Amino acid sequence: MSGASREALASARERLDALADNSPRFAGETPSSVTAAAQLAEELAAVTGLLDREVSLRRVLTDPAQSGEAKAELARRLLGTQVGGETADLVAGMVRSRWSRSRDLVDALEELASGADLVAAERTGVLDDVEDELFRFGRIVSGSPELRSALTDKVANRTAKTGLVSELLGGRANPVTERLVIRLVGQPRGRSLEAGLNALSKLAADRRDRMVAVVTSAVPLSDAQKQRLGDSLAKLYGRRVHLNMDVDPEILGGVQVRIGDEVINGSIADRLAEAERRMAG
Repeated sequence: MSGASREALASARERLDALADNSPRFAGETPSSVTAAAQLAEELAAVTGLLDREVSLRRVLTDPAQSGEAKAELARRLLGTQVGGETADLVAGMVRSRWSRSRDLVDALEELASGADLVAAERTGVLDDVEDELFRFGRIVSGSPELRSALTDKVANRTAKTGLVSELLGGRANPVTERLVIRLVGQPRGRSLEAGLNALSKLAADRRDRMVAVVTSAVPLSDAQKQRLGDSLAKLYGRRVHLNMDVDPEILGGVQVRIGDEVINGSIADRLAEAERRMAG
């Protein structure tokens, strides 16, 4: 994507993250929050399929000559009670934005559907597993022309292809991985299977990397120290934080924690306590 579409997609990602972090239905790691994220993913995927089929409709919803509010109201009327309020809000927000191409809106909706499923993986602490499973499944497909042909055969029944995915992954992979691959096989939207799997793997990696802390210490931290540090960072940021550990004797007993562009220097207790006080105001 380029230009206006890139900005619109960035805004849509932020809205999805805000929903996942702030909505009582999605926040936390309860079974209900995971179910809600999975439901959101399915509903967004259904809207993706609708707009992928209905070219004239997506052109209306991305028409720059129409006001954003008018397009949002149209989207709400069309979706009605077929989707939940969170899905309707996300779609309405997206059609308010400007898109360089009408198809970019569909691509963005598809990404958000996958992103919502990855929220479910995040909530249960299996995001790394999902990423690994997507990668491994891609390697299996690349190494088996027969399997690839069966999953991409344009003549084959969609139910048969998605059933094959369930047979291969059911009980062997995380349910999130299975749902992602089933949607990709059932609705490839002109992509090769390998390209779709690579895109999903990258999306999982990008989401995981948003909350990765690079921790540099003078000596290796004990498991108990790493646990305390992870818990403190999770409390500070309101999300799980994966720790990538590094050892540098020049730190001289201190610890440096880097999350994105933010760096916390000093002792674990003092610096984290200071950061928490600043966050609390």
